[in-house]
Formats: sequence, structure tokens, C-alpha cells
Amino acid sequence: MDPATLAALRDFPRQLEVFHAAVPATHRNWSPASWEGVPSEPFTAIGQLCHVRDIEIDGYHVRFARALAETHPLLPSIDGDALAIERGYATADAAQVLADFRAAREKTVALIAGLDDRQLARTAEFEGYGALTVRSLVHYLCSHDQQHLAGMQWLLGKIHAEPLA
Repeated sequence: MDPATLAALRDFPRQLEVFHAAVPATHRNWSPASWEGVPSEPFTAIGQLCHVRDIEIDGYHVRFARALAETHPLLPSIDGDALAIERGYATADAAQVLADFRAAREKTVALIAGLDDRQLARTAEFEGYGALTVRSLVHYLCSHDQQHLAGMQWLLGKIHAEPLA
């Protein structure tokens, strides 16, 4: 896998934590009046953290395992809104979520870094994306990360657009 993508994947938990820390404590569970224009899924700041943790573990860990072990499997999409309700994102502990996510991401990066060209070329079908290779799945994961960094910045923009009290 190319070094730039691996570096971005490694650094994402730190960036996410820094952006989350920039959200005022009073706004960790705040929602704007409208989510129009949000570049990620419409989750609050704590919801963003929980979502990336869950997609890492329940989504990408499973997708990589199946794509590496099965012949051209169908990789289902995950309903993030349903997970938010089932897992109580609104009451999650940010420090624990970030710790769990960091551990999950370390596992993901270790797996990806150890893959050879033959493994990276294995194929699957990803619901909503179509045919892909393990290599392209890595890029989709990195893209998902970038969407959520943008989502956190978008939330910060909305928060700081509010009139001062």
C-alpha cells in the first residue's frame, strides 16, 4: 500500500481527537437547526466519534476479513443512523470511544501494511460502491476519514456562527 495513504490512516485518530477537542464542551451533543451542506453523515461531535469507531470495527474490519478470505463477497453497507440509536451515541464517553477507535485503527493499519500485491488485488462487491479491490477499499476507508474530518470542521463552523451569548 502506498506510504501516503498508510500515513493518513495512522494519523486520522490524532486529527479526529484534536478536532473533537476544539468543540466546546457545551456543544459536544449539539445539533444545528439544519444539516444542509454537511460533508459527512449528520452526527453531533460525539456522534462523529462513535460513528467512525463503529464503522471501523463493524464495517472495515469485517470487510477486509471477508475480502481476504472469500471469493468476491458482497460487502453490505451499514446503517449508521440505526447504530447511533442502538448504541446510544448521545451518552457515549468520548475518551473511551477515542481509545477504542485508536486500538481498532492500529489493528486496521497493521493488517493493511502487511498485505502483498496479490492480497491487495483481491476483489469484492461493496453495496453502494460496486466492484472493488482490497486496495480500493483502503482508499474508501481513507476517504471516509476525510469526510468525517470535514464534518467536524463543518460542525465547528456552525457552532461559531452562533451569536455570542
